[in-house]
Amino acid sequence: MTQLGDMLTPAYRKVGDGPETILYLHGIGGDRTSFDAQIGAFGPGFTHVAWDMPGYGDSAPLPDMTFGALADAALRVLNDLGTNAAHIVGHSMGGMVAQEMAVLHQDRMRSLVLSGTSPAFGKPGGDWQEKFLAARMKPLDEGKTPADLAPTIVNALIGDDPSPDGVRAAVASMSRITPDAYRAALTCLVQFDRRDTLGDIAVPTILVSGARDETAPPKVMERMAAAIPNAQYICLEAAGHLANLEQPAAFNAALSEFFSNLDARNEADHGFRTHA
Repeated sequence: MTQLGDMLTPAYRKVGDGPETILYLHGIGGDRTSFDAQIGAFGPGFTHVAWDMPGYGDSAPLPDMTFGALADAALRVLNDLGTNAAHIVGHSMGGMVAQEMAVLHQDRMRSLVLSGTSPAFGKPGGDWQEKFLAARMKPLDEGKTPADLAPTIVNALIGDDPSPDGVRAAVASMSRITPDAYRAALTCLVQFDRRDTLGDIAVPTILVSGARDETAPPKVMERMAAAIPNAQYICLEAAGHLANLEQPAAFNAALSEFFSNLDARNEADHGFRTHA
């Protein structure tokens, strides 16, 4: 089922009717199709929900895209579903939205999966961010569209032996982004910095990196995992930045084990399984 968005609640795709909800937050080049290879992979106990980030797909743009506004928009999806708390899976920019949710709405999170993301964008200070933004905006200023840029950008992000279907899906999703949405997301992206709040994340957390990822390098994610209390860290050897698309079997195996361990923890702590 696809729930079309309105001016407040983003559009999302909902699959399954399990008692626990997984909310998938895609990256800057994705949309609600970006986690198709994960939907249904973790057993019948889950309801899978993948959003179109505001401004993407069928979701209305935000008046001002900030990470706080994006976290609030994700919360509105949970409210629309009637879900008290969900497992949040965030990739790249979506992982940053997930970190912002952990600051603003952690009481609505059952667990946290961070994939190919970082606790801040770029180096401290504004010069690097300004140069990055100018370089990424230049092709748009010259009249190119995300569809024009997609093949080159995706090829620069992938690692060794990626799934051809995953690569095609990544190019297709980026090709659907409007120039205005891409500009808004880039402008938002360079403002992110949640390094000081990692230690406040109290829900079960796993970080999944790709060994060939140069956008969110493994050493960055490993340090990030060390800053989050009791977080798990796993590195997928052949993957680049788009691990869930490039190596879906390995990515799904890591998450499946993580979710299974949550079940075991619930049973040990309470003698029964709790549901969101």
